[in-house]
Amino acid sequence: MSKILLLVEGKQEYLVIPELMRRNDVSMRDDIPEIIPCNGASNLLKEIPVRLKESSLSVLGVIVDADDNPVGCWDSIKHAARKIIPDLPKKLPEDGLIHEIANGVRFGVWIMPNNKMRGMLETFLADIIPEGNEITWEFAKESVREAKNRGAKYTPKQIDKANIYTWLAWQDPPDKALHLTMWTSFAPTHPNAQKFVKWFKDLYGL
Repeated sequence: MSKILLLVEGKQEYLVIPELMRRNDVSMRDDIPEIIPCNGASNLLKEIPVRLKESSLSVLGVIVDADDNPVGCWDSIKHAARKIIPDLPKKLPEDGLIHEIANGVRFGVWIMPNNKMRGMLETFLADIIPEGNEITWEFAKESVREAKNRGAKYTPKQIDKANIYTWLAWQDPPDKALHLTMWTSFAPTHPNAQKFVKWFKDLYGL
């Protein structure tokens, strides 16, 4: 049986991405794709060549955070895959990568939030906050900045996470897990999500 896989950094992506797809009427029954959380970007990079060598592989997708260096992130992925896929493009396409290997395997890459900017899953989610929430969202970000001035310990790299979780703390109810807020606190069918949704559907034939 052919393997259809998606490598993600951690538990949040493992839970959020299927919910985002379901809210866009994309069926993910029968574990297609099978989502594998890798416990961090470094472990994910190590998994890429291992999975690409599997004889039963049909599709391998990779979703990873750009953090502060989207270009460096893409370069790391190319380096990890170089022995099996030496002809990856120099620059990651803005619509995400879908690359067919000589043996017919499809290899796909999406770097959060949008293949070109710094950020992460939470940056992507910030772009699909429903219209009409601009004042509260801006106040959440102001509160995060002020908390930093008062000794909050989040690092600059973590500011997008701090913004989103502050925003979620003000929702009703305020204690839902991130993936359970996809419909109540975010707009999964927002136009800003559709490029990612299309990449996902095209990669996996959904």
